[in-house]
Amino acid sequence: MPSNASTPDGAIVNRFAQIFLPFAAGYFLSYLFRSVNAVIAGDLETDVGVGASELGLLTASYLLAFALFQLPLGILLDRLGPRRVESVLLLIAGAGALVFALGQGLLSLTVGRALIGLGVSACLMASLKAFALWYRSDQLPAINGYLLAFGGLGAITATAPVEAMLGITTWRVLFIGLAAGCLLTAAALWLAVPERGRSIPVEPLAHQIAGLVFILRSRRFWRVAPAAMLFPGGLMAIQGLWAGPWLRDVAGFDRGMVAHYLLMLAVATTVGFAAWGHLTSRLARQGVDMLRVISVGLVLFCVTLALLASHPGYGLLAIWLVMGFASTSGALFYAALSRQFEPELMGRVVTALNLMVFLGAFGLQWGMGIIIELPDEAAGEGYAQGYQIAFGLTAALQAAALLWLLWPVRGHEQPMRR
Repeated sequence: MPSNASTPDGAIVNRFAQIFLPFAAGYFLSYLFRSVNAVIAGDLETDVGVGASELGLLTASYLLAFALFQLPLGILLDRLGPRRVESVLLLIAGAGALVFALGQGLLSLTVGRALIGLGVSACLMASLKAFALWYRSDQLPAINGYLLAFGGLGAITATAPVEAMLGITTWRVLFIGLAAGCLLTAAALWLAVPERGRSIPVEPLAHQIAGLVFILRSRRFWRVAPAAMLFPGGLMAIQGLWAGPWLRDVAGFDRGMVAHYLLMLAVATTVGFAAWGHLTSRLARQGVDMLRVISVGLVLFCVTLALLASHPGYGLLAIWLVMGFASTSGALFYAALSRQFEPELMGRVVTALNLMVFLGAFGLQWGMGIIIELPDEAAGEGYAQGYQIAFGLTAALQAAALLWLLWPVRGHEQPMRR
C-alpha cells in the first residue's frame, strides 16, 4: 500500500496526470453514455421508429450488460489490476458506440447499447481500486469526491451541450465521436498509468468465489440491496432516460427547455454527491449512523417522485432540483455496506451491490417504458397517465424498501470463516 508519508508537490502533480485523469476520463464517458439517451430520445423515436417500451428496452440494455458483469469484474480487478481491465473494456465500449451510431433498427441499437454498458462497467470500480493502490488513505475521500464530480460533469455534458451539438450535427456523428473518446482514453490508461506492485498475495480463485457467495447469502447485504435497486437504480432509470420524455410529454416543454431542465438536474446531482459525502463524514464523527443520514435523502427522493406522479402544475424546477440533490444520498450505500464486512471483501461487496443497483435500474427503465405505453394502447389516451402510474408505482416500491432498510434487526451474523 502507499506510504502515509507526505508526498512532494511534483509527485502529486504527476500522480494526478498519470493516474487520476485517465481513470476520471473513463468515468466521465461512462456517465455521459448513461445519461445521453434522455436528450436524443426524440431523435431515436423519429429516425428509427421505436416506441416508449422499445426505447426503454434499448436504453436499459446498457444497464443490464453493466450489471451482469459486476461479479466477474470484482474478481478480474483483484487478479489483473484496474489498468489492464478498464483499458480493454473501453475498447469494447468504443465498438459498441460505433454499432449504435450505425444501427438502423431496434436489434442493432440494443446490441450497441449493451456493448457500451459492458465496456464502461469497470469505470467506477477500477478507479476506486486504483486510487486505493496509489493514494494515501487520508487522501481517498477527496480524490474519490473529485472522481464523482467528473461523473457529474459527464451527466451535465449529456444535457444542454449535447442538445447544442445536435443543432449542428446528428446523434450518429455524436456517437462516432464518443467511440473515438473511448479509444483515446483506453490508450491513455494503457500507456500512462504505471503498474503498481502487489503487497498482498492474490487469493486463490476458489477463495474469492467463496467470499462472494458469503456476501450474497448475508442478511446485511439483503437489508440494503432492495433500497439500492430502487433509489440509486431509480435515479439512473429516470435521469438516464425518462426525465426527458416526461418533461416533453407531461410538462409540454420544447427541446431547448427539456435540455435546460436536464442540465439543472445534472448540476443538482453533482452538488449532491459532494454535499452528502461531506455531511455524512461530519455526522459519522459525532456517532450518527450512516444509514440514518442516507435515509433522509431517500425520503426526499421518494416524496418528490410521488409529487411528479401527481403532475403538479407549479414548482416543477424546484421539485426536480430537490429530487436530483436528494437522490444522490443513495451513492453512500457502497461505503455504508462495505464497513459491515471484512476489508479483504470490500471489492466484492461493492461490485455485488453495484450488480443490484444496475439490475434495479434496468428493470425500472424498461418497466417504466412498458407502463407508459399501456394507457395509450388500451384506451387511446396520452402518455401522461402512463407516467403517473410508472412514477407512482416506483415511489411506492421505494417506500417499502426504505421501511425494510430501517426496520430494526436483532441478533448478529456470523463472520466469514476462512
